[in-house]
Amino acid sequence: MSTTAAGADVIDAAREPVDPGAAAGSASTDESVSALAATDPAAAVERLAVDPAQGPIEPVTPVDLAAFKQAFRRHAAGVAIITALDASGDPMGFTATSLASLAAVPPLATFNMARSASSWPAIAETDRVVIHMLGVRNRGVAEKLSGAQAERFEGDHWAPGPHGLPVIRDVTSWMVGTIVDRFPVHNNAVIVVQIEEGGLGEDDRPLLYHERQYFQPGEFA
Repeated sequence: MSTTAAGADVIDAAREPVDPGAAAGSASTDESVSALAATDPAAAVERLAVDPAQGPIEPVTPVDLAAFKQAFRRHAAGVAIITALDASGDPMGFTATSLASLAAVPPLATFNMARSASSWPAIAETDRVVIHMLGVRNRGVAEKLSGAQAERFEGDHWAPGPHGLPVIRDVTSWMVGTIVDRFPVHNNAVIVVQIEEGGLGEDDRPLLYHERQYFQPGEFA
């Protein structure tokens, strides 16, 4: 998820198409939005919006998904890193933008990933993971963990932590948890983690990802 080329494991909320069977728009509407999306994705997104004068427009699925992807690219997301050990005991991990809090009691978090990702076999088999929240100072390691898999743990940016799990150094916070559920959805999976322990690092402005670039928060809205 670097500003240049994203790694294979980077979580992109816009990577999967909407289920065509859920589209309820007419053929003419679908074709017009699809054609518009091919030339002007932004206009296609506006076409799918609610018109206050006419009410909501029936949902449609552009054939090339340009408008769908553009919509999610406009949704800023916090950047996290997920790490674990593979079946051989080697460290693995990836940068993610799909991390979310699911519940406070018990403390549950979720993240999504493609089952075609190089990190999926480890996540499918392991019991525990480490979830790291990143600040602006961690941009470099976010880029490293979205790069070539063989190079992600070269260097001193991590150390063995609880249960021998790889913990990234100098993050704003990290949490160790047990995977309690894996829900396959199309070619992807939603992973549910129950948090057991963790730690807080030095505070920092949160690292954000938006329109294929890293950002930090600016002025109050």
